[in-house]
Amino acid sequence: MNKVLIVLAGPTGVGKTDAAIELARKLKTEIISADSRQIYNEMCIGTAVPDSSQLEAVPHHFIQNKSIHQAYNASDYEFEVIDLLSSLFQKYDKLILAGGSGLYIDAVIKGIDDLPKIDPELRLQLQKRIDTEGLDGLRRELKILDPLSYHSIDLKNPKRLQKALEICLITGKPYSDFLKGNPKKREFSVKNIALNMEREKLYTRINTRVIHMIEKGLVAEAESLLEYKNLNPLNTVGYKEMFKYLENDISLERAIELIQNNSRKYARKQITWFRKDNQYKWFEPEETDKIFRFAEDE
Repeated sequence: MNKVLIVLAGPTGVGKTDAAIELARKLKTEIISADSRQIYNEMCIGTAVPDSSQLEAVPHHFIQNKSIHQAYNASDYEFEVIDLLSSLFQKYDKLILAGGSGLYIDAVIKGIDDLPKIDPELRLQLQKRIDTEGLDGLRRELKILDPLSYHSIDLKNPKRLQKALEICLITGKPYSDFLKGNPKKREFSVKNIALNMEREKLYTRINTRVIHMIEKGLVAEAESLLEYKNLNPLNTVGYKEMFKYLENDISLERAIELIQNNSRKYARKQITWFRKDNQYKWFEPEETDKIFRFAEDE
């Protein structure tokens, strides 16, 4: 097997985009984005989509190629990326999968269980229940419908809880019945790279990036999406807080503070996710030569 997918992962704000572009240039290859929010065309500033010069430097895929009005999940992403890889590997021996969405990365390199399509109306109903009732009602219902999932998933994570209950209600079967957990066979090998840096430096970068988003027009972008705030793609750091500001629940200063704080929390979760997988080789973003040698090494 001589085809290699190089995964370049890491927390938000660490510098994955620049590192991936430099690596792709050296390897003379292309980049597939593994960001579960940058795929949406309507979301640009708040998701830190690469700018035009970055996108022109190296061919990118799965950047702003979907709409927030489309039902889309990690299973769809797996199918589409694997199909793209089979095509691109006819031209390249190495390709780069770069991003911070651990579930999307795992969907490509390990496979994800085949789950039924989600009903957008049901998703909206459950989201409204979370907004009005909190999580307790959904937890009680999941405990009845799928005790195994109730005792195994993170019940404090609304997305995990909502997804499990959605599958139960759509299929009439426990969500846990669909989770086989066996990695799928792939026609390529994988090299896992993760980026990180000293914690305070990362936090400073995150805080500064949020300010830059505000300066670039995040408020106006969020305002244009306010009527769609209940759609799942917009249940995202940066937009959730800005919607509260636009509805006069909090001040702009407080919204910025919350975006920075929640972005730092998200970065910690991402680091934890990738640390759990001992296949990752960790580098600092500035270690470009070391990253290249690792990626190029047979």
